[in-house]
Amino acid sequence: MFISALYQLHLVKAEKAQACIPKEFKLVQAFGYTLGGFFLASYEDSPAGVFDELVVIAGLVWNRPTLCAWATKVYVNSDEACNHGRKEVGLPSQKARFSKTIEAIQRQPRGIMSGFSDMIGINDMFFNPKDHMNVQVTKVKCLDQADSCNISLTSAAVPALSWMGPAIKMSLPSFSGGTVYNPNLLKYSCKIECRVQAVQLMKVLSVMP
Repeated sequence: MFISALYQLHLVKAEKAQACIPKEFKLVQAFGYTLGGFFLASYEDSPAGVFDELVVIAGLVWNRPTLCAWATKVYVNSDEACNHGRKEVGLPSQKARFSKTIEAIQRQPRGIMSGFSDMIGINDMFFNPKDHMNVQVTKVKCLDQADSCNISLTSAAVPALSWMGPAIKMSLPSFSGGTVYNPNLLKYSCKIECRVQAVQLMKVLSVMP
């Protein structure tokens, strides 16, 4: 299976996360927060074929002797991937429409003088293409009438030939299930071989229920 993915962590209020997690799990929290985030992936080869996926992670849960991230929303743009996620993996998968565009945005000023130069128009006289960076805008619209969610976010557009960092191997303990499609609690381990690279943070532009 081959994928390209962005995994970004966020602090989530514990009271919000707890409402999305099965009662048999204990939420891992500190100072009123847990660790959630996003997982945005494009699968070029998988048991469910080619598809895009956005996973919304509510937080970390503890079930001895391991802890893992709990996915509260999973959006995919393939019927096969949706059915596979629901029945085989116990995920709350929903069908969604993904649209991706590459846009050039101007980099933020690097200091006080740069900001002053923008004000008086000097920077426009000495335009440098490197002052712009490409970002990928991903828009996800859920097609389920019961969940009319629209999510729009930006992520760094990483060139295909860029250096992808060191190769690593890891094993991630995972829990899923407890859905109407698969009520059983599933426990398994995801074995991953990948190359990692630091990229700019994803930004959520809008979330409309």
